[in-house]
Formats: sequence, C-alpha cells, structure tokens
Amino acid sequence: MNTTTKESLERSRTAIIRKVRESTSTATTFFDENADRLSSLAETMASAFQARRRLFVIGNGGSSCDAEHVSVEFMHPIFEKRKPLPCISLASQSALMSAIANDVDFSAVFTLPLMQLAESGDMVLAISTSGLSANLVRPLQKARASGLITIAFNGKDGGRLSAVADWNFVVPSYSIHRIQEVHVMLLHILWDLVHINLGEEDIV
Repeated sequence: MNTTTKESLERSRTAIIRKVRESTSTATTFFDENADRLSSLAETMASAFQARRRLFVIGNGGSSCDAEHVSVEFMHPIFEKRKPLPCISLASQSALMSAIANDVDFSAVFTLPLMQLAESGDMVLAISTSGLSANLVRPLQKARASGLITIAFNGKDGGRLSAVADWNFVVPSYSIHRIQEVHVMLLHILWDLVHINLGEEDIV
C-alpha cells in the first residue's frame, strides 16, 4: 500500500468517525430534550388508535420515503404478535399528486386527499428537514382546524410547521443527513412506545 493510499484511507476513517459521532451526539441531545413529550405523544396516539382513528403521513423527497417507512411499521409490525394499526402514507400516491400539482398547485398535493379521507380525531404526521414546505404547512393548518391531531418531525429551527403542529419535534441540526437519521430513530421509538401503551410487552 503506497503513502497516498494510506493517507486517503486515514482521511476516510477520520471522516467516518466524525460523522458517526455527530449523528450520535445529535440523537442524544434530541432525545434528552424530548423524551417526556415523546412519551406523552405515544399515549395520545395509542388512545386515538384505540378509538379506531387513523394516522396519515406526509413528506417530500427523502422524507416521503420516511413517510412510507412509518406506514409500513404501523401496518405491518415486525413482531408477529403486535397488532397492525391503520396508517396511510399520502406520499405514495404519485399519480394523484402529479394530477393535483398540474391542475391545482403543488402546495395542495396533500391537503386535498387528506381532507377527503381524514375525520376529526384522526392524526396527521408531517416529516420535514426544514419545516418550510407549503405542501406540508397547508394540510396541517387544515387538519388542525378540522379536529385532527397534528404532528411534525422537523429539523433546523422548525420553520413554519412549528406553528401548526400540536406536537412538534425539532432535531437541533442544520445537516439534512443528521436530521433524517434522528427522524428514523424517532419513528422507530414512537412506534414502539405506541404499542407499549396499547399493552404490548417492551421487548425491542
């Protein structure tokens, strides 16, 4: 192995360790600050599911993938004995989204289907790294006015979503990667806590 290769490998190793430490530190800070509120949200969501309410999830880009991930976790639990819970990702409706964006406006792509499907007492979760997307702010505004429980997984300073979410969780970072990493951890822990509040064993 030549000197150039060794130096390159050492730079890569240093970068990897730095990024892992940043991710760990960001997650630790976030959950230290939000553990109590997260526990309260899980209780609220468990009660809503017990009342036969549904969870709708929305997001753009990478956060749309997280929205689908949330839906899979709730609809198809990884543990055989855990109950599936009704969770719909509106981000998966690509044909409908493109039709609304073309015929109305992109900011309406989630608002229109959400208002057609959701009922008072249902829940809507918006996932965003910035909190600034109009197509996430609008549906949460409408949902809140219609009696839905509004939740936001956010980043940076929370953006405009912070003002329209009953439950707002801001990851204290300006790195999109660090925010998204904590969002995935957040959705897994929230899913688990909801089931525990529904009487399932804490086995994860």
